[in-house]
Amino acid sequence: MNAAKRRAIFEKLRDANPSPTTELEYSGPFELLIAVMLSAQATDVSVNKATRSLFRAASTPGAMLALGEDGVRGHIRNIGLFNAKAKNVIATCRLLLDHHEGEVPCEREALERLPGVGRKTANVVLNTAFGVPVIAVDTHIFRVANRTRLARGKTPRQVEDGLARSTPDEFKRDAHHWLILHGRYVCTARKPACPRCLIADLCEYRHKDPEP
Repeated sequence: MNAAKRRAIFEKLRDANPSPTTELEYSGPFELLIAVMLSAQATDVSVNKATRSLFRAASTPGAMLALGEDGVRGHIRNIGLFNAKAKNVIATCRLLLDHHEGEVPCEREALERLPGVGRKTANVVLNTAFGVPVIAVDTHIFRVANRTRLARGKTPRQVEDGLARSTPDEFKRDAHHWLILHGRYVCTARKPACPRCLIADLCEYRHKDPEP
């Protein structure tokens, strides 16, 4: 895909949604970190349902630590992998208190040292909480980037690196949100909604469906 077409895609996405953001509900970096940790292999809808009660009970690392694993588990048991997630949440809160004065660090290396936090989660927190122009590649973005040919790769990291190289700087801050929303609601896994896709004329997907 050439640079002009790539820019045109992001311009269209920006025009349709000038101020994109995550669909996870949170207040502040700590709640965002916990919500993203819980979102692995779970929908944002299910995470939001769980965190509404969880964050009412505990919205700081200290309060969360006081709940303990059993307390956290009671709020998130409808989310996949809730046992492991509860364990990671408590371990992360302990590290935040012991090594970061209860604050969420804004450096990738420090974030990735937290239990249950990988590169994708760190990128979401860096982008959404701290405004760092990084792109977190989940299954939606991986699919959209490969289909459209914005960035091709066999692994999320390859796609992330491709998007980092090729996305114009002015779009990098919001690219993550545009692409994930596009993949969630338009360029879906089973059957992409090409007839109502606003970038269909620019997309290089070979199997586009022209029928309404």
